[in-house]
Amino acid sequence: MDPSFYTAAVSAAQQQLRMNVHGNNIANVNTYGFRCKRPTFNALMVGNMDGINEDLPKGVGSRMIMAATDFSTKGVTGTDRDLDYAIEGDGFFALFDPASGTYSYSRDGSFTMSERKVNVTNEDGETEQTSIWYLSDGLGRFVLGQDGRPIEVDADHTDEILPVGVFDFINRDGMMHQEENTIIPVEKNGNLRRGDGKLVQGYLELSNTDLANELVKVIETQRSYMYMLRMVRTSDEIASTVSSLSR
Repeated sequence: MDPSFYTAAVSAAQQQLRMNVHGNNIANVNTYGFRCKRPTFNALMVGNMDGINEDLPKGVGSRMIMAATDFSTKGVTGTDRDLDYAIEGDGFFALFDPASGTYSYSRDGSFTMSERKVNVTNEDGETEQTSIWYLSDGLGRFVLGQDGRPIEVDADHTDEILPVGVFDFINRDGMMHQEENTIIPVEKNGNLRRGDGKLVQGYLELSNTDLANELVKVIETQRSYMYMLRMVRTSDEIASTVSSLSR
């Protein structure tokens, strides 16, 4: 088979991955605090002499090596909700999932109150159940305060600015997107530290997805995908012609 067939086939598959990235960015254009991704490509000929997998020859086409997260900001919008918070500057909100014991980070500050039942002993030595309200992301994850602990909320005084923690990492490159608009760090991000961003109550951060730019990238990807498929068809026709002439 002509090498052009493999080059086109690999490139078409990688353009599909690129389309998935841009499609996800567009889907989250109205998601508060969302950080879009930017796909980056590398030529397999010079970047990866082993090819894209064991089934294809070396050095054919290009591959999407990463989808880096764009941490630039696009502004905030007012909501007049006391439990909504935005960060002006660098940093993340820290979330703790009590069910799994894991931590994640987000720029989405659309918080609510989450109830937790606890047993306490009264003055008579009897055990009774009471409710404690915590600041939550609405999905059962607790928002951590400046002291790294879940924040207790007084249901009658939600207008007060809560001590919501703003955290950051020395290096944000390579942080991984997770479900529900959260991000988790990787080893190269370093240790967690206090963020420099300023906490603002009653506002939410807008998604930094540029819809016009994403639509242009979608058109580019579609065109590239179409040309790669045309190249596959042409390569197959050439191989068929050569095969018929050799008989």
